[in-house]
This record gives sequence, C-alpha cells and structure tokens, in this order.
Amino acid sequence: MSKLVYYLFYALSLLPFGMLYALSDCFYVLVYHVARYRRSIVHENLSTAFPEKSSEEILKIEHEFFHWLCDYFVEAIKLLSISEKELRRHFTITNSEEIEACFQSGQNVAAILGHYCNWEWLSTVGIDLPKERKMGLIYKPLSSDIFDYLFIRLRSHLGGVPVPKNDILRYLVKYRKDGIMNFFGYISDQAPKWEDIHLWLPFLNHDTPVFTGAERIMRKMNNAVYYVEMSRPKRGQYVCTYHLITKSPSSLPEHEITRRFFAMLEATIRRNPSYYLWSHDRWKRTHEEFDRRFKVEHGRVLER
Repeated sequence: MSKLVYYLFYALSLLPFGMLYALSDCFYVLVYHVARYRRSIVHENLSTAFPEKSSEEILKIEHEFFHWLCDYFVEAIKLLSISEKELRRHFTITNSEEIEACFQSGQNVAAILGHYCNWEWLSTVGIDLPKERKMGLIYKPLSSDIFDYLFIRLRSHLGGVPVPKNDILRYLVKYRKDGIMNFFGYISDQAPKWEDIHLWLPFLNHDTPVFTGAERIMRKMNNAVYYVEMSRPKRGQYVCTYHLITKSPSSLPEHEITRRFFAMLEATIRRNPSYYLWSHDRWKRTHEEFDRRFKVEHGRVLER
C-alpha cells in the first residue's frame, strides 16, 4: 500500500508548478470553506499572538495562511521528482559558503529552524555543498506508515538524510568516527509533552514550553549552530539564509542557543506571519497547569 500511494503522489509531482498551484487553489476551497480544517485553532492562535491587530488584519492573515498551507502540500509533493536544475530555479540558498567554511575548519554544523515557509525544501540544501558532505533533517516518524514512507522518499530525493529523532546521536557518532562532515537540521518549535518541558520562553505573546534536546546535542557534538531563515518573495520562490548563532556552544549559558533561536524565529514570523504553521495547537499546555501538576527534581519532570 505504501508504494502504491507513493507512485500516485509521484505521478502528481510530475505536473508543472502552474498546474500544482491550480490544484492548490482548489484544495484551499475544500480545506478552508468545506472541511473548515482547524479554523478555530488558527484564528485563536493568530488573535492571541497578535492582540494589536484588528479583526480584519487577523482574517487576512488567516486566509493567506490557508492558501500557503495548500501550497506547502503540493510543493512538498513536487520534491518526489523535481530535478536539481528545476529546484534551483525556485529555491535560492544565499550563503552556503559559511557552512562549507565550518567544514573546512573541521567543525560540523547544526541548523535550527521552525515550521516556517516550506521546511521540507530545506532537506535539499545539500545541493549547494560538496557531494561528500552529509545533510540531514531530523524528524518525528508519522503514525501513518504510508505517509511516513512518502515523506522519507521526498526528503531523500536530492540527497537528504532523514533521521528519526531517537536515532540522531547514533548517526552523528558514526559520521564523526568515519570522518564524514555533516550538517543536520533540527525543527525545534513543536509543543513538547509534559514530561519533556524543561524551559518556558516568551514567544508570540505566550508563555511557551519549548524543547531543549536539540541544544543539548549541539553542545555535546560541539557544532557550529546556525538559524535557518526562509522567506518567500513570491509564490513558487523561496530563499534560504543562514544566520550564525555560535561556533562555540559550550561557551554560552545553558538554554541560550534555544533562547536566541526563538527570538530570531519570532522576528521572522512577525515580518510575514502568513507562512507560519498556525494550525498546530502549540499553546495547549500552560505554565499554570504545569506548576499545578508537575515538579522538577534533578532535571526530571515528575508528577506531583
């Protein structure tokens, strides 16, 4: 079944961008007006993140978000068959030479990013680096085996290495042992489970629980750490820019990398809110409920 679904989506990916975006416009009508997919969550998230905006401004962002979300889906599917030449016409990577300079100095790189613009396309940034480099994206396996297989295929089509989050240290240790320079991306703005909450930060007008596991790995591996910012100048065009956070993670206070990342991500989102993943219910866990139900002892989160 997984392969059958893959072949169906592969056939869809062969369509030119113009036809894919026409399909996306149809999907928008179905998703927004018919299925009303997570509209209440999106509206609540936008309204509480931007209390200074009028209801008309919030509604405009809401419509733009759902248009982009449908574009995200067809653009992701396009990765199943897109050639490197065609991808370069739609995706600009501005400063890969900084990443290669880290490799030349003997330091591996960690990229930290959020669910902004089409993060699936970031699995292809290795096209701008020498072929012997390994570029991977750490992900949480999907509950559906069919769609998990599909996303593994699209993330690896142009040389990306998709790695389940629980396996990343094994990969990093092996690459270091084998002398393979590598560059892995950590999507770090998901909502952690209660037992994984070790830090709360102000983010988009909310007291927000955040993951700190990526930072711990970066410190352990002594990676150069970059924030990966994506922008979308127009439909069908993305730009990726690397912003250095630190080349010496152990020199920073604990959680400082995570704090800087969320500050930089918020600045990106505020410049154009439409391309953030507002359909995720990331503020369903509150600090007040956490303090009432849990306590932290010796770095572990325990129920009271």
